[in-house]
Amino acid sequence: MRRANGHGPVAVLFDIDGTLITTGGAGAVAWRRAFEDLYGVPADIGASSDAGMTDPEVGLRTFVDALGRQPRNGELERVMERRLAYLPWAVAQSAGYRVLAGVPELLPQLAEAGYLLGLTSGGVEPAARVKLARAGLNRWFDFGGYGSDSTDRTELTRRAVERAFLRYGGSLDPSRCLVVGDTPLDVSAAHGAGAIAVAVATGHFSAAELQAAGADHVLDSLEEELPL
Repeated sequence: MRRANGHGPVAVLFDIDGTLITTGGAGAVAWRRAFEDLYGVPADIGASSDAGMTDPEVGLRTFVDALGRQPRNGELERVMERRLAYLPWAVAQSAGYRVLAGVPELLPQLAEAGYLLGLTSGGVEPAARVKLARAGLNRWFDFGGYGSDSTDRTELTRRAVERAFLRYGGSLDPSRCLVVGDTPLDVSAAHGAGAIAVAVATGHFSAAELQAAGADHVLDSLEEELPL
């Protein structure tokens, strides 16, 4: 693998769900349990949200769809706290949880080659860490941008890029950061942050759809070589 150098990319920022892992529906289970506990109603995030949305956006849309009204003071926060309480259990018992192809080999190779590794997750940071913990992947990532930083995917990606600057120890052109994700929202967020958008067709979107969304590079999986 090519080493990080003074001319090419120096940081690689990864989305989690559909890019590094799939939880096999654990997130939806945790949300459903939270709404059942607090309101006694079924809630289906799949019917209320789109892939790539942030946790606060998912929670708000699901709340409105399930209860037919906007949350009052503190209600959305309570739902999100309850969902987070259920998430470790849901991830642990999920029969469909798996690390996606190429990931176990790629992360240590990137680290050995000197690239900065970060996250760009629509999940709040504690949820992101829970999802990665089952596979032992947290050790590769000491910074990122999260749904707890902003409900806007582009803004949280900017936060991740800014934190890459701090790790780099000086000024860093955002175009020297690769943002790797599996949805059109990841692509638009990467471009909004001034980074290179690398789309991987391991989630809900095909390679053709990701190409049409404007990705700079499209991979079928992370078994393929990154554009380093």
